[in-house]
Amino acid sequence: MTSAITLAEALAAGPVVLDGGMSNQLESAGHDLGDELWSARLLAERPEAITEAHLAYYEAGADVAITSSYQATFEGFAGRGIGPERAAELLTLSVELARAAARRAQAERPLWVAASVGPYGAMLADGSEYRGRYGLSVDALERFHRPRLEVLAAAGPDVLALETVPDADEARALLRAVRGLGVPVWLSYSVAGDRTRAGQPLEEAFALAADADEVIAVGVNCCAPQDVEAAIGTAARTTGKPVVAYPNSGESWNARTRTWQGRSPFTQTQVRTWREAGARLIGGCCRVGPESIAGIARTLRG
Repeated sequence: MTSAITLAEALAAGPVVLDGGMSNQLESAGHDLGDELWSARLLAERPEAITEAHLAYYEAGADVAITSSYQATFEGFAGRGIGPERAAELLTLSVELARAAARRAQAERPLWVAASVGPYGAMLADGSEYRGRYGLSVDALERFHRPRLEVLAAAGPDVLALETVPDADEARALLRAVRGLGVPVWLSYSVAGDRTRAGQPLEEAFALAADADEVIAVGVNCCAPQDVEAAIGTAARTTGKPVVAYPNSGESWNARTRTWQGRSPFTQTQVRTWREAGARLIGGCCRVGPESIAGIARTLRG
């Protein structure tokens, strides 16, 4: 069912389960994402596949589905010959597909939809989303993000997920860009150790959200599981807000062979540790699928 309470109210009451990686779920269903638009390409070509991916996570126990709009931008679509009007329709569709999955799930618990807003580097599709430092001013980044934020907000998600943010400057731009939209947000950084990917101390990065009324949670995603616990403590201490945590599986990517290697260190013991450290919104990112989300749901509700 759709939610009768807000996500912020739910976070105040206890832990909430996030979904897992959209791309790995689509790939496991046989879809080729070898494209600069990544999963956003399927918004135009195979929207029903996205609904099925969301449904798999809701049925696994996720309370929140993150839309397939991470890499969906006006500029990225324009590069594929898709004009602004159609691009806006596809951004809106990303929210509608998650809503459709929530209705199909027929869950007895509240379900929410988070509209994904990836960093500027995601549009570049050159790995700079994991470095930050694009050479753009905060004003320029704000101008980039605001139009799609307006479209996504108008589509009626429960929250905007400002996610995988590598750089405190981009976080500052995003927090400026969401003002006045009337939709709550969470802000999650991609981190390496105790710093953003761009190298700023996490305490300084999280502090940007401390006084932002729009922000209902702050934390980390798309990082190594071992970097999560310390970040949770820093986020909670710095902002006083609920903490969101959804790391990658922990496997390593071999760029030469283009394969994932090693075993995932992502364990339910870690999930309990994150909850005890103060995380309230917990799920997974890259390479974390429905089976892992089902385990998180059992742990958090156990």
